[in-house]
Amino acid sequence: MFVQGGVAEPKPIRLIAAACKNRGIGREGELPWNLPKEFRFFLDTITMVSNPDKKNLLVWGKHCWFSTPESLHPFANSLHVVLSRTLRAVPQHAHYICSDFDSVIRLACTPPLDDLVETIWITGGVGLYREALEHPWCDLIFLTDIMADFDCDTFFPEFDQSLYRLQDRFPGVPDEIQEECGIRYKFQVFKKDA
Repeated sequence: MFVQGGVAEPKPIRLIAAACKNRGIGREGELPWNLPKEFRFFLDTITMVSNPDKKNLLVWGKHCWFSTPESLHPFANSLHVVLSRTLRAVPQHAHYICSDFDSVIRLACTPPLDDLVETIWITGGVGLYREALEHPWCDLIFLTDIMADFDCDTFFPEFDQSLYRLQDRFPGVPDEIQEECGIRYKFQVFKKDA
């Protein structure tokens, strides 16, 4: 593990998801809505880097990875890690496989990735979100509020909103209510209190 002054050099860990009124994020491994502009925001956010020499480390649970259309690959400015305890080979289009979240952190802090990775983005599933929320490097949650009811079987985990506070405005994130396909939604960012 890359160590500076006896401690691993921190990388920002950020979660991103969209959830409907009951915190639902999926149904039978699929998104329960089709919102292309909201999905474009997701892609633009996780692939944006401030330094053109850096890349983001995108962390996917196995089911999330395999539910992502192959036509989206490759992602700009990105390295993909699939988290799985059962896969034995790196899936097509992915770069790494890790068996647990601690392995992801070690990977991001070990050469050559220690100098390459700008941000660690958590794209789901639920267990991965839950673990990342507890990590001390987690600083932001991008959670689109889908202002409608959908039948879901997968839900974004509860988190402490006195620790992660909803921001009135956040740079680069539209603050007005969006509407697409007759569904209203609002981009939200929760920032951890320092």
